[in-house]
Amino acid sequence: MPVLYTVGLWTVAPAIKLGWRPTIEGAEHIPATGGAIFAGNHLSVADELFLGSAVGRHISFWAKEDYFVGTGLSGLFFRTLMGGLGAIPVHRSGGRAALSAFDAAIPVLQEGGLVAVYPEGTRSPDGRLYRGRTGVARLALAADVPIIPVGMIGTEKVQPIGQALPSLKPGQVTVKFGKPIEVGAWQDAESASTAAREITDTVMMAIQQLTGQEYVSRYAPKRSAGDAEQ
Repeated sequence: MPVLYTVGLWTVAPAIKLGWRPTIEGAEHIPATGGAIFAGNHLSVADELFLGSAVGRHISFWAKEDYFVGTGLSGLFFRTLMGGLGAIPVHRSGGRAALSAFDAAIPVLQEGGLVAVYPEGTRSPDGRLYRGRTGVARLALAADVPIIPVGMIGTEKVQPIGQALPSLKPGQVTVKFGKPIEVGAWQDAESASTAAREITDTVMMAIQQLTGQEYVSRYAPKRSAGDAEQ
């Protein structure tokens, strides 16, 4: 486990549990060992903090490429931070470069690691749950690992879009883990794209059942070019 992430589990995670007192449901679905993908709805930047604090293992999150290539003291700081947290860089230029994060996540999962993915592709602009993009399914099929649905409730109240730091509001956040979705049944599907869509829709339905959000059958609008969520 990366050093800084380990430090965070011993310091930040207990502080979040003590200060915000989140409710955790379905913790029995968190795997003690082995690779898996956590696929959740995305309401706030704070989602990652609460997810990380609820899972006692290292989770590889995505971070925009800028944090890995900066110069000067600030660049050194962010490069060290991202490396210490075991983050996966996301390239925003599109094409083959944009797939590098996907490629980097596969060995992490195959080696028994955990990766977090937000299928909506960005934070929800209005609290509703939007159609999922199929990257989560393609990643699960490529690495042959289960997908664990995650439902975040209340994180947008703690840290709304545009707010730099989370507000201390105890008891406002609930993190729900659903039953793992095994993708083995789709491995030999005639159409890979059809299989990926079916898996993704299954994941989004599971998330919706956890959160109770209104579902929107179209993709969420992208916030900006600098948004690194996948």
